[in-house]
Amino acid sequence: MRTKISPVKVTSHLHSSPNSSVAKDYNRLLKFGDSLYRCKQLKRAALGRMCTIMKRQNSSLLYLEQVRQHLGRLPSIDPNTRTLLLFGFPNVGKSSFVNNITRANVEVQPYAFTTKSLYVGHTDYQYLRWQVIDTPGILDKPLEDRNTIEMQAITALAHLRACVVCVLDISEQCGYSLQQQCDLFNNIKPLFANKPLIVALNKIDARRPEDLPQPEKDLLEQTFKKDANVLVIPMSTLTKEGVSEVQNTACDALLAHRIEQKMAGNKVDNILNRLHVAVPKASQEIRQPHIPEGVLAQRAAGYTKPDTIRKLERDLEEELGDDYILDLKKHYDLPNPDDKYDDIPEVWQGHNIADFVDPDIVQKLEELEKEEAMLEEAGVYESEDENLTEEQMEIREKAGLIRKEKAIIRHKHRLNKHRNRTPMSERVIRKKQGVKRARSVSTVAGDVAMEVDSKFQTKKIKPGRDVSGLRDEKQVKAVRILKKRSQIKMNQFGRAGEADRHIAAKLPKHLFSGKRGAGKTQRR
Repeated sequence: MRTKISPVKVTSHLHSSPNSSVAKDYNRLLKFGDSLYRCKQLKRAALGRMCTIMKRQNSSLLYLEQVRQHLGRLPSIDPNTRTLLLFGFPNVGKSSFVNNITRANVEVQPYAFTTKSLYVGHTDYQYLRWQVIDTPGILDKPLEDRNTIEMQAITALAHLRACVVCVLDISEQCGYSLQQQCDLFNNIKPLFANKPLIVALNKIDARRPEDLPQPEKDLLEQTFKKDANVLVIPMSTLTKEGVSEVQNTACDALLAHRIEQKMAGNKVDNILNRLHVAVPKASQEIRQPHIPEGVLAQRAAGYTKPDTIRKLERDLEEELGDDYILDLKKHYDLPNPDDKYDDIPEVWQGHNIADFVDPDIVQKLEELEKEEAMLEEAGVYESEDENLTEEQMEIREKAGLIRKEKAIIRHKHRLNKHRNRTPMSERVIRKKQGVKRARSVSTVAGDVAMEVDSKFQTKKIKPGRDVSGLRDEKQVKAVRILKKRSQIKMNQFGRAGEADRHIAAKLPKHLFSGKRGAGKTQRR
C-alpha cells in the first residue's frame, strides 16, 4: 500500500501546489502571451499535461479506491470503549452468543466459517454501553499458514484492549476434539496476556461437564484451572443457560481490570490528593423504636385487629351474578348513616347548597302569590291596545308603512352603489352561487310593488389589480397606453422582463473565427 501511496504523493506535488513544476512553468509562459488566444492554448496545454500525469498513476489510484471501499465495509470498532472479544474454533457458538446478548443479527449456519469478517454488537450492563466483537473461526496451525479471514481474529486479539472470551464446544459437534481446542488456546495464549480471560464451555445441553470422561476432565483442569485468573463457566446458547452469567462475569472482570490499570498509573496520586472520603463513626446510643401513643392505648385496652376481610366488588359480582348492582355510597363514612343515599348533595358544582336554601321559602311564596292576585284585580296587567281610539290605530298603521318604505329605499341605495362595476350575466351568477334565481315581491301602500332580484344579494366582488384605484373607463385606457409605451424600450433589446440581465454574445464565434474562405466578405 505504501508503494501505491508514494507516487500519488509525488503527483500531487507536481501539479496541485502553487510551487509545483507544471504550475510554475505555465505561469511563467502566461506572462509572455501576446493574445487571449495564445493564453487559452497555454491553459489547455497545462491541463493536458496534468491529465497525462494522472493517467500514469491510474493503477495506483484504482488500488487505493479498492482499499477505500474495503475500509468502508469494515465495522466501526472503538478501541477505547469497553469491549468483549470472542474467539474459538469455527462453529462453536460464538455468533449465537453475540445474538443472545446484543441487538446484532449475525448469520448462524450449521457449517464452518459462516462468519468471514468481524461483526460488532452492542449491549448495556450497569448503565454502560459495551461492544461485543464476533471474530471468524481460528484453526490450530502456524501463524504464517493462516489465511486473511483468520488473521482478522488474530489482529483483534493482539491490538484490542478487551476482555477475551474463549468459547469451547465440549460436545465436539463442531468437528474438532477437545484436545485440539485446548491446543489452540495454548498456541495463541501469548496474544491475550495482561487481559481478563473467560472460558465458556458451550453446548452443555448436549453434553454436561459432569458427563465428560476422566481424561478430558483432567485436560480441562490442566489447561485452565491451574491459572487463578482464568474463569471457566458452562453455558448453552440454545437454552440460554449460563449466557447471562458469562456476560456479567466478563463485564465485571473487565471493569476491575480497567480500575487496576488506572490505579497503577501516575495520575491517580493527583486525583486522590483532591478527594476526601468522610467515614462517620457509629453511634453507641441504642435508639428505641417509636410507637404512637394511640397504638399503645389500644394495646393496653386489649384491642385486636378484626379477622374479617371486606369483600371486594369483584368478589361480590362473581357471587351475585346478574343480581349484582354497583353501590358506591354504601361505604360512605358519615355521622348519620341515613344521609348516604340523600338525593341532594351538600356541594354541587363547587357551591354549598346550604348557602342557597331559605327555610322561610314557603311563607314568602304565599305572600308573593297574594300580592300578584291583588295586582291583577287592580288591572295593572291589562293591555293598552284595548284602550286605543280609531285615530290612534290609523296613525300606528301608517307609521308601519313608512318604516317599510324607508327600508326599501335604503336597500335600493345599496344596490345603486355598485352600478359602476362590470355587470355579470345571470348564468355566471348562477354558476358562482349554485342556486336558482329567486324573486321576492313586497307591497307598499296597497298598489306599489317592487321586485327585488336576489342576484344583487351576491358577495361583494373586488376589482382587479390593474383597474383598482381608477375612477372610470377613460383612466383605465390611459393607464394601459402608458404601460405599452414603457415596454417599447425593453422589447427593443429582446428582454424577458425587467429582471433580465442576460448579455448575448457580441461576436459569435462561428462568424468571427477561422480562416476566410473564397466567398463574400461583407459579413467580416
